[in-house]
Amino acid sequence: MKYLETIHERNSAKVTALIVAILLLLLFVVRGFAHTDPPEEYGVAVNFGNSPVGTGKVQPTKPIKSQPTEHVEKQETQAEETQVEETSEANTKAEDVMTNESAEAIAIKKAKDTEAKAQAEAKRQEQLKKAEAERKKKEEQDKKDKLDALIGGVKNADGPTQEGEGPGDGPGDKGDLDGSPYAPYKGTPGSGNGGMGYGLNGRGKPSFKVYDGCENQYGLIVVDIVVNQNGKVIEATPGVRGSNNATTCLKSQAKKIAMSYKWPANSKAPARQYGKVSINFTPSN
Repeated sequence: MKYLETIHERNSAKVTALIVAILLLLLFVVRGFAHTDPPEEYGVAVNFGNSPVGTGKVQPTKPIKSQPTEHVEKQETQAEETQVEETSEANTKAEDVMTNESAEAIAIKKAKDTEAKAQAEAKRQEQLKKAEAERKKKEEQDKKDKLDALIGGVKNADGPTQEGEGPGDGPGDKGDLDGSPYAPYKGTPGSGNGGMGYGLNGRGKPSFKVYDGCENQYGLIVVDIVVNQNGKVIEATPGVRGSNNATTCLKSQAKKIAMSYKWPANSKAPARQYGKVSINFTPSN
């Protein structure tokens, strides 16, 4: 498509260009009269001066001396230093007080802990002593109960017994309630009928046999014996301490008689109970 072919179109374009140029010119001219002199300022206005502080109502036209500023700055600096020193001193005193209180509190706590531990230890020792005393008391009571059951309540008997046991130095049952009914006596064995004697505790009276022999030989032969739970002599050693004129024949004869001894059986007796048998060979025997 072609433009500006005719004379009218070309004239119209010239007129239009002229009008546009005039309008642009008017815009620049009108805008130039709208500005202010001096131009407007933007931002925050700051008063003229040469120090951060000032006193009075008249604005100086020349800078004044800086001594007031220095004086004020010095006062402010001294005030700040004084405040810092006071704060530091207060903090130091507070720390000292806290330290003293903490040390005192620690000492009190340690004292309380030590006292509590001492009390706990004393209580524990007291409990141990009581437990040990009760244990010993129970053991003694158990011993007495067992002995009482074993020998038929002798320790609680009120009336006399028809028979006793001992080395023949008087009526009764020689020994100690806390001792063993099967323990041997010290000293001479108990005496029996005629020239026979025995010492075997807690087993009652034995039966035995007498054998002849060793003519014209006389003396006392003491025999150590070992008796089992059935009451039978299983070992015999003649001629031990207390014997006199312990010839070979008398010792042999005494061992034979000792081996014939028989006591009542007792399942509670020791498996090997030790005792003695004394045999007195006399002319009347």
